[in-house]
Amino acid sequence: MSYLKKRLRSFGFAFAGIIAFVRSEPHALLHFIATIIVVAAGCYYHVTAMQWIALLIVMGIVWITEMLNTVLEKVMDHVAPGYHPRVKWIKDVAAGAVLIAAIIAFVVGLIIFIPLIF
Repeated sequence: MSYLKKRLRSFGFAFAGIIAFVRSEPHALLHFIATIIVVAAGCYYHVTAMQWIALLIVMGIVWITEMLNTVLEKVMDHVAPGYHPRVKWIKDVAAGAVLIAAIIAFVVGLIIFIPLIF
């Protein structure tokens, strides 16, 4: 198999993972809707290039942390199907990372959009 075909195949697996995540995880749907709303608002209010960069970075961080949190939860459920305090701690910390990313993204959104709206 050629190098190019291998790379394209890898992208196919990555996109399949994103689609599987969006289809199977309820929080993914919320992030997808929020992403659509932010992109639509950014277009409507003509945000600047720097504002787009900030929005894209924080949205990307939220998506990445949510996906990694989901993977970590699935791995922990597989490795330790029953309750274990260390597994709970791992899951809680990963969920906390998502919450921090979402709060920061929300604040960045407020900083950008409040002056544009009012």
